[in-house]
Amino acid sequence: MPLYDPYKGLPPVQKFTLRSADIADGETLNVAQCSGLFGGPGQDRSPHLAWTGYPARTLSFAVTCYDPDALTVSGFWHWAVYDIPASVDELPTGTGDASGENLPAGAKMLVNDAGRRGFLGAAPPPGDPPHRYMFVVHALDAATLDVITEATPAWLGFRLVEHAVARAGLTPVFGIPGGSDAIR
Repeated sequence: MPLYDPYKGLPPVQKFTLRSADIADGETLNVAQCSGLFGGPGQDRSPHLAWTGYPARTLSFAVTCYDPDALTVSGFWHWAVYDIPASVDELPTGTGDASGENLPAGAKMLVNDAGRRGFLGAAPPPGDPPHRYMFVVHALDAATLDVITEATPAWLGFRLVEHAVARAGLTPVFGIPGGSDAIR
């Protein structure tokens, strides 16, 4: 059975380039991008992200991280940031700190599916096949979105579909074959 791709069912938009000093397509996440919330050695540090080639009509960006392989019917949102000014084309490692202090001026961060504000690293159950973590930058045709900071990432998703003019993504993976000793 093919792997579920939540972006395949959305209206098509232009693509642009996303790169990172911390993550890469198909590569295993480092311990910094894994979660310490569930007792592991993870650091819950959002990765460096930088983007180029987005449309000139872009007025703002949003960044999301989603695990479509989580053992729920709705996947798992690890991070959602929006109202990133169009003048910003890079987020340093650690921007997703729970305090929000490192966000660009004007940007807002929602709570993740663990009910915490900030980036939550990978934490699949031991023994699960590796999960995919879809880091996506959305170029938008609105400078700000009508989304309250108490909203869910799924609600933000409605606004992203409505306002997206382009998308770029990287999808690293992470799994724990038999226990926490597999984390590097």
